[in-house]
Amino acid sequence: MKTDKTFFEARVEAVITSFNQGTMILEAVQSLCRQTFLPERILVVDDGSTDEASLAVLKNLEKQEGLPVPVQVIYQENDGVSCARNTGIRKVQEPMVLVLDGDDRLKPSYIEQVSDLLFSHPSMIAASSWLHTFGVLDAVVCPTGGKIQPFLARNCCPATHIFRREAFEQCGGYDETMRSGFEDWEFFLSLLETAPEAEIGIVEAPLIQYRTAPASANVRSMKKRLDLMRYLIQKHRKSYEKHLEDALLGIEEISNSRLYGWENEIVHSMEINQELSETSREFLKHPTYGDGGMAAAVRMACMRDI
Repeated sequence: MKTDKTFFEARVEAVITSFNQGTMILEAVQSLCRQTFLPERILVVDDGSTDEASLAVLKNLEKQEGLPVPVQVIYQENDGVSCARNTGIRKVQEPMVLVLDGDDRLKPSYIEQVSDLLFSHPSMIAASSWLHTFGVLDAVVCPTGGKIQPFLARNCCPATHIFRREAFEQCGGYDETMRSGFEDWEFFLSLLETAPEAEIGIVEAPLIQYRTAPASANVRSMKKRLDLMRYLIQKHRKSYEKHLEDALLGIEEISNSRLYGWENEIVHSMEINQELSETSREFLKHPTYGDGGMAAAVRMACMRDI
């Protein structure tokens, strides 16, 4: 483990949230214990687990000896991940806080690289890295970070990140009323509103191992995306009004990117004479208007006589 000046001036405590996650919580803790820069302490906040096997894992973790990092388990009633994170963060004593979900893992250099990025850029209030997903999806996901403008259109930082505790205290923490998803996105907006030049940094390497599953909270939250976005806009109205053009153009950029990606897949299917899906055929018969859909349909129609 390194012991240079940077490490001592950027000391980190880790907060892991857990709910009925069985042995996955051990994988999260073990990934922290293998860091090249070890955290000062690991706080595991159990959000009212009811599964006996999961509770047994936590009890054994409390008794485990010989770990390179002190581990404390905190139990609370089931009040949601936002409340669990706030509970753990408020017990942190160091200037930097690492938030980690109990079903994810970190590669050994995560704390070293991310805390170095924060230490090197005083305007950064938080930082994270790219993700390598595993489980049902094997992919590298590359969030961009940035100042508040891009965050108005989409979340640009993983839920797992390191932030300055001072900024947490300024913004008031996670919104505990948000129990359907997007609480991370809302938290980042709150952090970025604490200072005019505030930004969130991203290490361009997949240092987070992000578990994916068919019924994950991230997947379920997409069903309520519009309602959740409406809440974000209402709560952070001043930021949206101040950066209205950036917010609208950011959403349009996302829409265009997805439209072109889908269009290219349709064109490829036509080129290899692959039968189109019913949804695609219906779109070509009745393309959408005013959102680039008709132009896309015209380009597709040029590929063959439909």
